[in-house]
Amino acid sequence: MSIRLRLTLWYTTMLVAIIVAFGATLYYLLTFTLLSTIDRQLEAAANNVTESARVTLSPFLLEHVIELPDLDRVATPGIHIQVVALDTREIVEQTETLAGATIPLEEGTAARVREGQPVVQTVSVGGQRWRVYSMALTGDGWVAGVVQTGTPMAQVDQTRRQLLSIEIAGGVLAVVLSAALGALLARAALRPIDQITQTALTISRAEDLSRRLDVDAPHDEVGRLADTFNEMLTRLESLFRAQQRLIADVSHELRTPLTTIQGNVDLLRRGVADDPEARHEVLTDIEAEVARMSRLVADLLLLARVDAGAHLETHPVELDTLLLQVYRQAQLISDGVEVQLGHEDQAIVLGDADRLQQLLLNLVGNALKYTRSGGSVVLSLYRADDWVRIVVTDTGIGIPEEDLASGPHGVPLIFERFYRADRARARGGAGLGLSIAHWIAQAHGGRIEVESQVGEGSTFTVWLPTYSPDQAEGVGSAPA
Repeated sequence: MSIRLRLTLWYTTMLVAIIVAFGATLYYLLTFTLLSTIDRQLEAAANNVTESARVTLSPFLLEHVIELPDLDRVATPGIHIQVVALDTREIVEQTETLAGATIPLEEGTAARVREGQPVVQTVSVGGQRWRVYSMALTGDGWVAGVVQTGTPMAQVDQTRRQLLSIEIAGGVLAVVLSAALGALLARAALRPIDQITQTALTISRAEDLSRRLDVDAPHDEVGRLADTFNEMLTRLESLFRAQQRLIADVSHELRTPLTTIQGNVDLLRRGVADDPEARHEVLTDIEAEVARMSRLVADLLLLARVDAGAHLETHPVELDTLLLQVYRQAQLISDGVEVQLGHEDQAIVLGDADRLQQLLLNLVGNALKYTRSGGSVVLSLYRADDWVRIVVTDTGIGIPEEDLASGPHGVPLIFERFYRADRARARGGAGLGLSIAHWIAQAHGGRIEVESQVGEGSTFTVWLPTYSPDQAEGVGSAPA
């Protein structure tokens, strides 16, 4: 059963329940009002009779004598009166409008009247339903008779039947119209969901992630669903493009070293490199390309572990000592770039020493890669309150503003995987270093900020929380 049909049935069922409840209440209130009006009229007529009647005890017959007014004169239009002797159950007098018909007096009614209780009931008179009011006719403290006033229920029953017919006809019409209207409303309300379904089918068949839904009412539930779906499509599109870029980048990064290795192997196979010096050069090239592929595979494995929720082995780490080690390593690979050690405070953080060293080496390596010979790279360490600030400043070529814009993951594009400002990839590397550095900083509860001016250089600032003895119990495995 479709949602549209379920909504229509639910709406119709609720409306039927409301109509039935309203109709039943209206029917009950009308019946109650009509009967209450009739009962008051019957009671008033009976009181007129009892107030005008006299009951005396005959000294000769030793029985009650009932003297009544002219009942036809006392009776109001539409109301019939009958007086019955309680002991003999004989009719003392009745209005001519009864035309010889008798209002029945049941034993239970007589007993209650004898006790002084008036009785209102619906009885059958001449095959018709009548409303009858019975009350005691007393004299000298004795109940001598029963005054019964009654009126046919034909008009009341006809009114109730008319109301019931109107309610049924109106209810059926209302249900039919509401069902049709409910179906239209459900269709209109679910139209965005149908669009979502069709868009999803189109995407699955044509792999067109650029399609988006038109949102007519963005503030209702369906509108928010459409907005969420559009956001999901944007996310999927960015991830799909990232996947395509990943495949292309990995293929490109692997093709170059594999081609180099294949060429050198061909040289060895043809005996071109029989000369020891040439052979050494060929083997050195092969070794360099293998090392390059190994680094790429290691970075890819690390990112795979990150995506799988890898954990860090955290211990107190002396950042000033670690920074000094990175400084010495950077001097070995500076290739004409001056590496300087700037301001250095003593600082301890809780983290993974190997990963923190990798973070700094990635930042320094990136700075050296994009700094021309004769330029400089400065490493500094500052401690302020609860944070440690590591600053890597270079005088390189700088980063274009468009590469500092936020990417699909909410961070600057340069921190996206395989993203490189050098589109020609002329400077080597796979575009994973900054992405890994960003992850390491986040895994340690910190962040990386970058400022850059094209032609002047860049400054990368790593913020890490300082270590305190209260964190000692957290030493060990921490989620990445």
